Amino acid sequence: MAARAMGSLTISFGLIAIPVKLYTATQSSGSISFNLLHRKCGSRLKQQYVCIKEGVVVGRDDMVKGYEFAKDQYVQFTPEEIKALEEVGSHAVEISEFVSVESIDPVYFDKTYYLAPDKGAAKPYALLTRALTETGRCAVARWATRGSAHIVMLRPIGDVLAMQQLHFAGEVREATEIEVPKQELKSQELTLAKQLIEQQASEKFDASAYVDEVRGRIEAAIQRKVEGQEISVAEAPPAEGAKVIDLMEALRASLKKTEKARASVSELGPRKGPKRVEQPAKQPARTARKTSRR
Repeated sequence: MAARAMGSLTISFGLIAIPVKLYTATQSSGSISFNLLHRKCGSRLKQQYVCIKEGVVVGRDDMVKGYEFAKDQYVQFTPEEIKALEEVGSHAVEISEFVSVESIDPVYFDKTYYLAPDKGAAKPYALLTRALTETGRCAVARWATRGSAHIVMLRPIGDVLAMQQLHFAGEVREATEIEVPKQELKSQELTLAKQLIEQQASEKFDASAYVDEVRGRIEAAIQRKVEGQEISVAEAPPAEGAKVIDLMEALRASLKKTEKARASVSELGPRKGPKRVEQPAKQPARTARKTSRR
């Protein structure tokens, strides 16, 4: 099924305007959600807002938004005041600068979108994509939507431009805030650790080699319940305390285990990427969601 565009934008590149179509890069529909029901009759529950002072249910017409500037002290804002403070939405993605892709730490990454050329924009789109690829750079731009301002990164993935929404600096905590005690490492320990890394190294990351086992279990359980079957819940094993181990012995044992696993794989023939974990056959969860609302 072909992807459906969720909107249109225009990339501003110097004096060049590149109309593009906006697509989501991830599928939010992949998550499984549950509804809150009344245990007694199985009906859906609705949310109500209760005044903590008067203990009465408050309707939306009597609600206003407020900011807590001190303990239990608020300043109120009307919808019109909040609307006036929001960023005006724009279809323009204005490029501010070009930087190396490696200079942007992945900790700043947020949502990802794909961009495709709109009518008449195939050539300038291809020009920008090729130029970014050959220079090893990405474009940093500004974008405003839904009342919020964003910084985004435009980077090529093959022949496609990806637009990576970035966090602002104030939204990212400095790694230096985390206290990590200094440790003296032996050269032999570091050597063994590097050998272990090399043994389990792959040329590139293959996302298809990993599957969501939890989702598979939930879908299978939903289908069994839809069919009227009972689900047995296994008792969780008792949590074990942290074991004190010798680091050198653990590294040597890990290397031996990895070597043995690699030898077994070699006997079965060459394989690419890490071992795949099979996921249970996907069941129609949509029926289950409809059933749960009754």
